[in-house]
Amino acid sequence: MSRRRARRRREQGGIHYPRWYWPSFASPAIVWLIVFFLLPLYTVVSIAFGTVDPIFRTPLPVWQPWWWTSSHLLEGLDKTFGLFRQVYVRTFWYVLLSSAICLVLGYAVAYYVARHSGRRRTLLLVLLISPFWISYLMRMLAWVNLLERDGYVNRILTFLHLVPESVGWLEGRGITVILGLVYGYIPYMILPLYAFLDRIDVSVLESGRDLGANPLSTFLRVTLPLSRPAILAGLVIVTLPMFGDYFTNTMLSGSPSTTMVGNLIDDSINTPGQGPEAAVLILILMIMLIIPIMYYLRSTARAAQIR
Repeated sequence: MSRRRARRRREQGGIHYPRWYWPSFASPAIVWLIVFFLLPLYTVVSIAFGTVDPIFRTPLPVWQPWWWTSSHLLEGLDKTFGLFRQVYVRTFWYVLLSSAICLVLGYAVAYYVARHSGRRRTLLLVLLISPFWISYLMRMLAWVNLLERDGYVNRILTFLHLVPESVGWLEGRGITVILGLVYGYIPYMILPLYAFLDRIDVSVLESGRDLGANPLSTFLRVTLPLSRPAILAGLVIVTLPMFGDYFTNTMLSGSPSTTMVGNLIDDSINTPGQGPEAAVLILILMIMLIIPIMYYLRSTARAAQIR
């Protein structure tokens, strides 16, 4: 124990800090999360186990746990594995394809910017960040204008005789929703990948080449394994909001054939008397998303122990 304390003092420059010193820096964020996360979460739980006003059909949260009722929870679970099962399967499929496309395209862009952009690196980074300067609503409206029956996409396709007539891209097509999700969330994939790839020591890559590995083998055996934490971080950042996204599908499709879980929650919130059902759907979605989060935390903890 004494050796460990001595080593810790040497790392801190010989200065002794109380045990509470460094954790105190995290206290404002902890208080913020308690106030603005745990309290709203408890409100959602109280609504899920609460009741509905018989006259105005508004949700009535029940704050005392001993008065909670499970009728709305059982009804929501029954719909999840019955009426809404196809919606959940579709959501997983859309998110899986969108995340895979984001990963492939984002990794290629991040690798180029980190390794081969040269003097253009600053310009490329500005271009990557520029979508955040524009409202998500405006970007989706731009897609609507491009994909309309008389939009530029159909004009180009018909001019090149690639399609015999205009395609109804906004008429309940899953591929449109998937591409819209990719367009909306791919910057969140590129930035963490770039930040990690830029920190990989070039000497590590050069040592692989010195041992006789070609560029492809060096990438597969050195760069890709080293960038695994960044890949997991990018997937978590991208997939979590995709599962709750409802706006992209509403703007680019609005058809029941492409309904996602986020649309179910949005419809339940805006339907009188369905407030508890919306809260139950939110809790089910949160429990489902805990699984990838726990896997990510476990992977990062293992990587930290190896280091």
